[in-house]
Amino acid sequence: MKTRIVFMGTPDIACAMLQQLLDDEYEIVGVVSQPDKKVGRKQEMKMTEVKQLALKHQLEVFQPLSIKEDYQKIIDWNPDLIVTCAYGQFIPQKLLDYPPLGSINVHASLLPKLRGGAPIHWAIIQGHKETGISIMRMIQRMDAGAVMAQKPVPIHEDDTTGDVYEKLKVCGAELLHESIPRLIEQTAEFIEQDEKTATFAYNIAKEDEKINLDSDIHSVYNHIRGLIPFPVGYFYHDDKKIKLHKVRKKLSDHNRQIGECCGIIDRGYAIAVKGGYILLDELQVEGKGRVDAQSFANAQGRVWLNTCMH
Repeated sequence: MKTRIVFMGTPDIACAMLQQLLDDEYEIVGVVSQPDKKVGRKQEMKMTEVKQLALKHQLEVFQPLSIKEDYQKIIDWNPDLIVTCAYGQFIPQKLLDYPPLGSINVHASLLPKLRGGAPIHWAIIQGHKETGISIMRMIQRMDAGAVMAQKPVPIHEDDTTGDVYEKLKVCGAELLHESIPRLIEQTAEFIEQDEKTATFAYNIAKEDEKINLDSDIHSVYNHIRGLIPFPVGYFYHDDKKIKLHKVRKKLSDHNRQIGECCGIIDRGYAIAVKGGYILLDELQVEGKGRVDAQSFANAQGRVWLNTCMH
């Protein structure tokens, strides 16, 4: 008999986990995802990435507005195991306890570090040199369950959230492939997390997207790359928002003002900060399209020379 699995997830990273379960030929008896949302200026209804993948494989999809109040359908599917990854709602204990093999979650950090909804962003913003994947038992507290498997992933100096996201998709799928057989065979060992060392990575708020240029160069650089490619950080020139799509850093002594526009340095449009320059390789002035450094320097950047971003 194949192991009957209900998969619960919503964004792209969760698709890698669902695809791995399909590749491993488990019986996916149902998929649960967040409700579809209206997106863009035209407010067109968009299916979640997990729902799109599930429908491609003719899997039944359930999208409750509130799983706390509406989960009987999942029990009716009679799963042996529930697997979740970035689902996005707290799951009631009665449902977590239902499958004989339990309920596990694939989380994108080395727990107990960075519990919460944005662990990849905050790992980079905080300047971590590595992160990873944890597979844990689901409990009612956020990402606090006992851990059965972990695998580290390096964060390189120039990695963005997008880069690490792609690494963790691969790592998570591999770890899930290795871990579920141990659950089925009842050889998995679960280790409780150390609450004293727990840290949190809550969802990125609007105010987190504003870059503080008064910080040192490493903090500014980490903050910017931690928001690439989404939601994208910004600072201002006068009342215009400048979005930062691609940046580098250059350590250097200088006597410039913090935030000063310094023109092209090493092929990037340089903004002075403590300890050096943030080099803007691709940016977007409010109301205009994305441009490269030289195009910006030849136009608006020339007018702004020796004035300050803030």
